[in-house]
Amino acid sequence: MLNIVLFGPPGCGKGTQSEKLIAKYDLVHLSTGDILRAEIANQTKLGLEAKQYMDKGELVPDGVVIGMIASKIDANRDAKGFIFDGFPRTTAQAEALDRMLAERNMQIKCMLSLEVPKDELVKRLLNRGLTSGRSDDQNPEIIENRIKEYNQKTAPVIEYYRAQGKHKPINGVGSIDAIFAALCEAIETA
Repeated sequence: MLNIVLFGPPGCGKGTQSEKLIAKYDLVHLSTGDILRAEIANQTKLGLEAKQYMDKGELVPDGVVIGMIASKIDANRDAKGFIFDGFPRTTAQAEALDRMLAERNMQIKCMLSLEVPKDELVKRLLNRGLTSGRSDDQNPEIIENRIKEYNQKTAPVIEYYRAQGKHKPINGVGSIDAIFAALCEAIETA
């Protein structure tokens, strides 16, 4: 089973590349944002619990998020693998994910980390903001803060996977097809 963590800062191209990886390797896409919205819409026990936190403007606890991911994995037992997008965001989440997967005799094969210089990220996000309608893609100060938050709080997850020999840095600058080819090579040699 091919289980991949797709990682990188805002604007690095995760969305574009995850679609291509899903199609090529026939993976189930696990986006925590999508899962949270679906669980809330379906009024599941975990969804209702998550909604209580979100309604107060609080982060949904790791245990609730892991429970939702476990539920999604259990519902897709015949999958060829999963691509984790937007999760884990902290080392504690990465440890919890590993424990949950181990309970199912599964593991992460590799963490693909798209690496893009900050000035390129800002340029991409501002460009995306012209068509996305997302206000957080239109303000340079907010973009700078999102990148700073990623570097301070999320980037340390790289060290967790590097220590396991699973971190695969990928140059996220270049053509979409060249970046995709590099991702595929990293998967196939992992």
